[in-house]
Amino acid sequence: MSPDGPAAPQRAAEAVARHSYGKLVAYLAARTRDVAAAEDALADAFAAALADWPLQGVPRCPEAWLLTVARRRMIDAARRRRSQDAAGDTLALLAEWAAADADVEIPDHRLALMFACAHPAIDAAVRAPLMLQTILGFDAAAIGSAFLVPPATMGQRLVRAKARIRQAGIPLRVPALADLGERLDAVLDAIYAAYAEGWSDPAGSDPQRRNLADEAIWLGGLLATLLPEAPEALGLLSLMLFAQARREARRDAAGCYVPLAEQDPARWDARMIAEAETLLRRAGARGRPGRFQLEAAVQSAHVVRRRTGAADWPAIDRLYAALARLTGSPVVTLNLAVARAQTQGPAAALRLLDTLAGDTRMADYQPYWAARAGLLQRLGRAGEADAAYARAIGLERDPAVRDFLQRQRGAAP
Repeated sequence: MSPDGPAAPQRAAEAVARHSYGKLVAYLAARTRDVAAAEDALADAFAAALADWPLQGVPRCPEAWLLTVARRRMIDAARRRRSQDAAGDTLALLAEWAAADADVEIPDHRLALMFACAHPAIDAAVRAPLMLQTILGFDAAAIGSAFLVPPATMGQRLVRAKARIRQAGIPLRVPALADLGERLDAVLDAIYAAYAEGWSDPAGSDPQRRNLADEAIWLGGLLATLLPEAPEALGLLSLMLFAQARREARRDAAGCYVPLAEQDPARWDARMIAEAETLLRRAGARGRPGRFQLEAAVQSAHVVRRRTGAADWPAIDRLYAALARLTGSPVVTLNLAVARAQTQGPAAALRLLDTLAGDTRMADYQPYWAARAGLLQRLGRAGEADAAYARAIGLERDPAVRDFLQRQRGAAP
């Protein structure tokens, strides 16, 4: 048994999975371009760790131990496929690793793998989801939820995309500046989707999503450093920092959920907000507005409350209207309806929300039903409001948010 106790190996493996999964997959796939094989080998290595570490103890460098085992698994798999043409080339590449000392710092190829996943040869609809799976270890169900796509459909797309990387010989590297335009949007989408998943677990209780927001901010900062003249990279980092600055204010001392309008601005991180504002100004100075800059500007209009005591709702309304025209996203229309309730009242907001009623993507989208319930309640339509609250409560995963919705449901109109 491990000298550190029976739970220590499990905790060590979970820590490496949280912090280094994507780095290890990217490193393993860097030469062979076989992302699926890298994932399979790493999964075998984690299984071996859970069998070995409780008996032998957690190694001094768990990442290096896992990398060594995964490389051996990839070599063994290539040897079994010797009769195939591709296997010989793969085995030759992997053989260079066989005698290498892995107990050194492992190069971080995550951004290179993200740009490889965004290659024009990969279907545009699966580029960002593929990054979430290969870099962050998300399963198809979680990715499908983030992109409002059925898990089975998403799983099939991901399998085809990984095969495409290998078959087309797509290089795992950050492309030249001239080639970034057609790839950058997908990389930004993936980083933001990762941040949103981490944001939705404020208590850090889900092992898969724990520390995910911090990881997304780190990747966003790396991308903004790599591309300091790309306004949308700056805009995305600004957006995430604005949101992260309010993270601690989302729960009160008792752990109850606190919506944005009721949060204490004194609990917001002033340093992080100042950094976000600086990034947003730098992005705006480039004169090329885009989705993430507009969304960051929305957040800036919310945090104005620190100085004035009220959010700038007319500006928020205008910004969401511009985003709706730019993206055509039902989620943006939903947010516009919430802003419209502040600027024109609940009746106008509900009319806008009704335009989404036939959109199947909203059927299981909790924020849609929560917003609808609140508007119906304000309009005195108690029966419809109660049904919408029931739907929202049933869809919500966070117990604190469910409790909040229950309290709202029972409040007088």
